Amino acid sequence: MTRRLSHGWLCLLVALLLVADYGVAQAQNRDKQMRQLVDSVLKARYYASPYDSDYVSRPEGTKLTLKLRLNQSGNSIHARGELNDTDIKAHLHTSYNTTLAVVAIYRGLGVGVAINPSKLKGINKDYEFNMHYYSNRFSFDLSYLRSNTLAGDIDQGGLLHLEKEDAEMKVLNLAAYYIFNHRKFSYSAAFTQSYIQRRSAGSWLAGLSYQGGSIKTTQQFIDKDERFPDMRIYAGHVGIGGGYGYNLVVGRKWLFHFSAVPTFVVYNRNNLTINGERRKAQHMRFNMIFNERAAIVYNFSTRYFAGITMVMNNSVFDDTAIIINQNKWRLRAFFGMRL
Repeated sequence: MTRRLSHGWLCLLVALLLVADYGVAQAQNRDKQMRQLVDSVLKARYYASPYDSDYVSRPEGTKLTLKLRLNQSGNSIHARGELNDTDIKAHLHTSYNTTLAVVAIYRGLGVGVAINPSKLKGINKDYEFNMHYYSNRFSFDLSYLRSNTLAGDIDQGGLLHLEKEDAEMKVLNLAAYYIFNHRKFSYSAAFTQSYIQRRSAGSWLAGLSYQGGSIKTTQQFIDKDERFPDMRIYAGHVGIGGGYGYNLVVGRKWLFHFSAVPTFVVYNRNNLTINGERRKAQHMRFNMIFNERAAIVYNFSTRYFAGITMVMNNSVFDDTAIIINQNKWRLRAFFGMRL
């Protein structure tokens, strides 16, 4: 009886192991099929973009690009004018946000993970999110910043000093471009290195911009300085325009890029709330958003490269009472390899 029972349990155990092994094989097969499907979709997207091979090429024999990147960004606001019959001047800026990132780009689609050393130490609590997309025809840069390190001086009949955590600022920037000469001019060559610019070329660009956000004084600042009210400034602007970009290739290894796209604001939604009383902004005399990009890339070989890029968003708003200039910039230095 014992032998039969043991033999039965042994058969059952073998059967369970076979079923488990079959299940693992099925799961592995499904994972393989999913990876193949994703790879085929990305490959079709990557190779569908038309280009002139005399000017632009894809890196041969590689699917994956890895980059080590050092990022630094900042934001500044300058204002001057008259508010409530009082001359006002303001010069404010956030702390520099410095991060170290590792980026992987597979068939033109990339993702990165960044570490902020000062945030880990509790020195800087600002939060920033960046996303970009570059293709032959279309590209965009999106950034969102939430900061409590805005600081500087406000002169309004008397000097007020704004320190960190006295105000909270939120800013969203979007700059989107359409590239007319997309067969010969490549943004990807300058900013993601998923393509290579072989000969110098430029292109006219059509642009769409959005800049929105708010600045709100904290209760800490109001309690500290009773001269300053509970204030919230909100701004939202949509701009349409055009510009030009150029990729200069020197000696087959150097690439220099610069592009600028000014946009005229066609819609804005601005208001100021002071001690609970909301006021709409006056009529704008001059309202523009400027987007500039620059890059320098050096290719050591077809596999290794390094460079530096810069993206800037500048705005000028003049509502007959006060002129506000905001500058948002991001600087990146990188070293990468193609596998």
